[in-house]
Amino acid sequence: MRLCFLVEEHYRHDGMPNEVVRQLTAWGHQVDVVRPGGSLLRMDGLVRAGAHDAWVLKTVSGGPGLTLLEAAAAAGTTTVNDARSIRGVRDKALAAALGSARGLPLPPTYALARPELLAGVPDSAYPLVVKPADGSSGRGVHLVSSPDRLAALLPELAGEGMLIAQPYVPNSGTDLKVYCVGGELYATERRSPLHPDSPVRERRVPLPAEVARIAARVGEVYGLDLYGVDVLLGPDGPVVVDVNDFPSFRQVPDAAARVARAVLDLARSGGEHPAAAPLPPARPHARPVPVPAQAAAGAGDGA
Repeated sequence: MRLCFLVEEHYRHDGMPNEVVRQLTAWGHQVDVVRPGGSLLRMDGLVRAGAHDAWVLKTVSGGPGLTLLEAAAAAGTTTVNDARSIRGVRDKALAAALGSARGLPLPPTYALARPELLAGVPDSAYPLVVKPADGSSGRGVHLVSSPDRLAALLPELAGEGMLIAQPYVPNSGTDLKVYCVGGELYATERRSPLHPDSPVRERRVPLPAEVARIAARVGEVYGLDLYGVDVLLGPDGPVVVDVNDFPSFRQVPDAAARVARAVLDLARSGGEHPAAAPLPPARPHARPVPVPAQAAAGAGDGA
């Protein structure tokens, strides 16, 4: 098969996706790597129907890669993940609206175009987590303890563009990161970016059944095949605080080979999975019920 990987400069030397590219090449597939942030691109020559079996995106949220992926999708090429789905989850304000409307356990979310509008958030919502709507990798995440702490933060938020604000979910200082690859779920525990002094080291952990059901539902709601979900175990149960397309898959066993096989399966099926068995009880990893990526994406045109 011939595949095109869009890889941002930020990930130029990262194991993911470079190890996946090496694995696919070792299996005899042709992989073209395009770096959209550092190349002069002639669009009419780059995106041609039938030139590749699938395009794969691994870029930062604000980079130009998604535009190229959408161009490939418009030309009829299979994309991993679905281009409309990626657009949805990379806009955290849109992701919050879509997820809440479809029953995912998300915190109340305020969206604002200018940081001074945070003054309108009710005092009862504090402590407040504020972050860019297009942020990634923990960039620009702030915990505001009370309204009187807001003024000092405004200059730092200037220039971030659209912001979202959510009430802080009390937790132990750790995030549960659930990865979905090849229809399977893997859970890791890691230090929360809001609690940098937490002694927790990143490690694989058993996946609770309730969290497994939520993580599988995330793929259905947003139309994603390869993704990660950040979950906090709050006092009222699990809460989804972020969704990432094509994450790092750290701590997933044989991650490069698993992701490479998933990319090939999606390329061969045009982005759709065959039906699988229902979600079993909690185990270290669980196999969710896949939903055709394009069908799920069509329900919400994104995320």
